[in-house]
Amino acid sequence: MTAFSGRNVLVTGASGFVGRHVVGALTAAGARVHGLGLDPSPPALALESWQRVELADAAAMIDAVAAARPEFIVHLAGQPSAGLSFDHPVDTYRANTLGTWHLIQGVRAAAPRARVLVVGTGEVYGPQPEGTRVGEGAPFRPVSPYALSKAAADALAEIAAQDGLDVVRTRSFAHAGPGQDPRFALPSWARQLAAIERGAAEPVIRVGNLDITRDLSDVRDVARAYLELLARGRPGAAYNVCRGEGVTLARVLDMLRAMSGAALRIERDAARLRPADVPYLVGDPSAIQLDTGWRVEIAFERTLRDVLEDARANAPVA
Repeated sequence: MTAFSGRNVLVTGASGFVGRHVVGALTAAGARVHGLGLDPSPPALALESWQRVELADAAAMIDAVAAARPEFIVHLAGQPSAGLSFDHPVDTYRANTLGTWHLIQGVRAAAPRARVLVVGTGEVYGPQPEGTRVGEGAPFRPVSPYALSKAAADALAEIAAQDGLDVVRTRSFAHAGPGQDPRFALPSWARQLAAIERGAAEPVIRVGNLDITRDLSDVRDVARAYLELLARGRPGAAYNVCRGEGVTLARVLDMLRAMSGAALRIERDAARLRPADVPYLVGDPSAIQLDTGWRVEIAFERTLRDVLEDARANAPVA
């Protein structure tokens, strides 16, 4: 994408699951990518620079933005797990809400003309009527500390845009792909399947709640969406990043089992259940499609196969 050729782009959370895909897409587009995160040393990415910065350190965030001299910023850093947020609500708020505020203050002080993409979550909408697709105008009804922290971050980003900064927001729905942390459902199941295939685990898949419907996309499509929004998103606007179709987690697990062919049984694990959950959540991607032309391109079956192959490559040997 020529919009980024030779341009300085700062990616917070660059060494994370989504960050690595975003860095790769930006590098392929010719950008000079600067990374920021918690890793003590630069990750194995094509970066111009790496800065280890705590989101809670306001002064350090200003210095980090100033050092990168960015024309574009993708803000991915934070605590990404709704499940984990129930055990660590304060840390989640500190990372996601205060971290976003500190980034905004850093931009205001050191790069006020930069375009900033603040990545949020569709979880802010909370439970929706079955069979619907939620749009950006829907009210927020968060049910987890994670969703609440991201709803607050979304509001701070909206205020920053109203105050004159060039900020675009996303409400990104669930996404998966190679390299995702096994704390999340799909890579967890794939890791368990791969271990079973190798004889390194008993033939049991342990799961949480399978009776929920999610709008699932491939992380590589999501990374492409973020570049499109950096280049073409309307200042101040919020965009759902999603497929626009729902699938139950039970169906997802059935598809993975069919791809494996391993004989196994499924057990519900109480430790994998959340104190509160969203039974049905599917997004409407009309706005991002209209403004940028972006839409999901990768078939869900390919995403699942790639997740399973990634797990097989990293599965323990019996």
